Amino acid sequence: MKILVTGADGQLGSAIRDLADQFKHIQFILTDINELDLTDSEAVTAFVNHERPDYIINCAAYTAVDIAEKESDLAKLINTRIPATLARLSKMTNARLVHVSTDYVFDGTTYVPYVEEDLVNPESVYGRSKLNGEIAVLKEAPSSLIIRTSWLYSAYGKNFVKTMIKLGEERDELKVVCDQVGTPTYAGDLALAILTIIDRTSKEECAWKPGIYHYSNEGVCSWYDFAKAIHELSGVTCQVRPISTDEYPSVAVRPPYSVLNKSKIKRIFGIQIPYWRDSLRQCILELKK
Repeated sequence: MKILVTGADGQLGSAIRDLADQFKHIQFILTDINELDLTDSEAVTAFVNHERPDYIINCAAYTAVDIAEKESDLAKLINTRIPATLARLSKMTNARLVHVSTDYVFDGTTYVPYVEEDLVNPESVYGRSKLNGEIAVLKEAPSSLIIRTSWLYSAYGKNFVKTMIKLGEERDELKVVCDQVGTPTYAGDLALAILTIIDRTSKEECAWKPGIYHYSNEGVCSWYDFAKAIHELSGVTCQVRPISTDEYPSVAVRPPYSVLNKSKIKRIFGIQIPYWRDSLRQCILELKK
């Protein structure tokens, strides 16, 4: 089996790279911009036609939520047009596409965990570009799998966990918003879930059922709770104070509540999902190494 991974140097792509040895029967084609410039549609077409992967996992994304308000064209290119191209190519070559999306497609005005069929209403350029990417993928290749996730972090790249540790070691006090609620997602867990789905469906242990799915770690917390747990588990003694979103204005609007209901992905693919604090502990142990 051959799997093409785009955005392989990012958080999720790096996590897939780490798991490759556990799936020795799979040939991974790990690409980032140095190996494959996704903005060059002709090059991407030639690459996919040459490699003929069985699956494509699209980990490439524009995730700078605030900067996207000014760089809307770039966000649309990476989050909408590139996924559409990959979907079209997957259909042409009979490959299956797994595309990763976001909880920011919701406006966060409810307080019940979102199911896949709930009304979407993104309120940021980033969220709209990701939603349009979902729409484009399913239009071009209805057999695709879209996995929405939230608050992604890992031992790689820039993320909330590494920022909180760094700032906590530099400062005596931090202020973190307490009225935005969701669930952190450890990239290693999401990577394992994706590869498990591909592995089980390829072996016909369960059916490949296309459409939209939700995946995050189990449990619920605010960014303030998340920061407190990060410091507790990493041994940082900085004082963390809760503040409201109004006290920490940002350029882009973020959903105040974006907890995802994971019942569908667990039921259909038999996925087991770890509790967020347990996965956070594992990530911090990796960072300490």
